[in-house]
Amino acid sequence: MSKDKLIDHLFRHQYGKMVAILTRLFGLEHLEIVEDAVQDTFIKAMLSWRSQLPENPEGWLTQAAKNRAVDLFRKLTAEKKRVPNIMSGPASMTISELFLDTEIEDSQLRMIFTACHPELNPKDQIAFALKTISGFSTKEIAAALLQNIETIKKRLSRARKLIKTKKLSFQIPNANELPERLNRVLEVLYLIFNEGFHSNKKEVLVRKELCGEAIRLCQILLKNNYTRQPSSYALFALMCFQSARLDSKLNELAEIIDLKNQDRNKWHFPLIQLGHNAMHKAVETEEYSSYHFEAAIVSEHLHAPSFEQTNWNKILFWYQKLYELQANPILLLNMAIVKLQLNDFEGTQQLLDSINLKKLEQRTYLYYGTYAEYYAQKGEYNKAVENIDQALELVHNEVEKQYLFKKKALM
Repeated sequence: MSKDKLIDHLFRHQYGKMVAILTRLFGLEHLEIVEDAVQDTFIKAMLSWRSQLPENPEGWLTQAAKNRAVDLFRKLTAEKKRVPNIMSGPASMTISELFLDTEIEDSQLRMIFTACHPELNPKDQIAFALKTISGFSTKEIAAALLQNIETIKKRLSRARKLIKTKKLSFQIPNANELPERLNRVLEVLYLIFNEGFHSNKKEVLVRKELCGEAIRLCQILLKNNYTRQPSSYALFALMCFQSARLDSKLNELAEIIDLKNQDRNKWHFPLIQLGHNAMHKAVETEEYSSYHFEAAIVSEHLHAPSFEQTNWNKILFWYQKLYELQANPILLLNMAIVKLQLNDFEGTQQLLDSINLKKLEQRTYLYYGTYAEYYAQKGEYNKAVENIDQALELVHNEVEKQYLFKKKALM
């Protein structure tokens, strides 16, 4: 790994840890100072490592962060005219203890709940989470969320300002608040993962770094007694199941390979097993979330020896259970696709015609793509081409557009 790639990798994995630890030490009111300090630490690393890398880069960064904490402590306490000697004694112990693995995880969990706090605008939460927990740059967040950099800057600024004005506390919610707060955290992690699994970015379909980050944050939830809930396990299982198929979604030319033609030998079975282990824990109670049903659907695909041997009736059953829990047009579309696999043309058309296209928003192209497949299977190729042309006019992602062009050529 090159020096630049190593620093980038460490930044992605260490930034959130450092920000969380220092925020716990100095308080949310000093978040901007903390973020600047962590940024400075990495700039120092890039300069110091230009000639030679340290033997233990992560250890170097940890020590640098501790030293920066001392500097910050002096700066902030000097304003209150109390500058203790924190290089020894209880204060020094406190700083050292905060860098223990269990305390790092606790600090990160506090930051996750802060980023997903209900006082924050839902649209700001994801941007703030990607910045403070995951170390994404403003430019990267803008690319991930399909927004311009200035919009992201405003979102981050608004979140930081609200945290100050509302005097939000840097802590894990109490027992009464936890269920609702945890639900929002899971929603944010789910959205981050989905942006990686099926990116809205124009040129890229899969963004593994987002998938990996969502899984990492979900693992933090599973390490805590209070956030280790059935829904957390189910979401983790879903992420593992979906991630197991990432390497089979695209070929070497970055072209889409649909599920029917994917090489199942490329599926990552250790991840599948990890997902199964999580699902066993997720169903220890009868408390089922949408993540349970989504994971069950993906699990059916993973269990099938081939596309032709897929248990479509079971998948339809799980979709219906999911729809009972949260009715939305994408689920109707997915059920229509399943009905098509069962050669239920009447059922397919009924579902498609029941969809409110306005609610599909930027996914409307999928509706026309499904109708194109419907007409193609019925042998009505003129109508199939008409619908795929409509899909081509609406699709945003270039990889998906090329996939639709290829499908049209086969009609």
